[in-house]
Amino acid sequence: MTLDLRIRDHQLEAGDGVRLTRSPNMGGEISPAYLVLHYTAGRDLDSSVAHFMNPAAQASAHLVVGRDGRIVQMVPFNRAAWHAGRSAWKGVQGLNQHSIGIEMDNAGRLVRAGDQYRSWFQGVYSAADVVTARHRHEQADAYWHTYTEMQIGAVLDLAALLMREYALKEIVGHDDIAPGRKSDPGPAFPMVSFQAAVFGRNDDRPERYVVTAGRLNLRDGPGRQHAILAQLVHGVKLDMIDLQAQWARVSVTGRELSGWVSREYIEALE
Repeated sequence: MTLDLRIRDHQLEAGDGVRLTRSPNMGGEISPAYLVLHYTAGRDLDSSVAHFMNPAAQASAHLVVGRDGRIVQMVPFNRAAWHAGRSAWKGVQGLNQHSIGIEMDNAGRLVRAGDQYRSWFQGVYSAADVVTARHRHEQADAYWHTYTEMQIGAVLDLAALLMREYALKEIVGHDDIAPGRKSDPGPAFPMVSFQAAVFGRNDDRPERYVVTAGRLNLRDGPGRQHAILAQLVHGVKLDMIDLQAQWARVSVTGRELSGWVSREYIEALE
């Protein structure tokens, strides 16, 4: 789904799927150069918006995007939102003064409890909404709340619009600008393919990979908890569909067979 989004006076035009409200938590005027993506680590869209509306929270974001693709704008794009905290990127300190922040409704890191998964606020999630993956700044696998297709699509539309409107230089995660302190948007978000889509680096030919392991499980989701669809042998060629931190969605070249594989056991062909 592609949203019909427009910006006027540094705000989205309100309409179907877009709501405007004004957080008291904002700074002065900025000329944004970066787009920073976050997860809320909250219960739902409305509770996250309520948090950013609370002056005591001392936090905000320009935009919050729900799991159903709904968008709430809380800070004009030419004003500083308080989303980045202590941060730095390529010599730039304090990204609040240099970026637009998008928060995505997502519980973030989860803890397994039997056949269920729990968030820090005791929300309960099924395995279908969880990915097992290793954050690139960490040494062990963890459980992460997945993002929805509608949510990623809405953020993609927003990012493309903001890049055009403000000539932004880069899209980064909170974990890029505050490594070790923050882990959002986390490995469940397909950052590499998202950046490529926004910047138009995709061409009509899929990037091709090859299996390097003796045998590699092709699964129906990005994580070891998902069912095995097939076993691929060394040398099988794969067409890339989506790339995440630890998992890749691929189709087997020349066959009507697709699924997810561990990135550790594939490599790109020249």
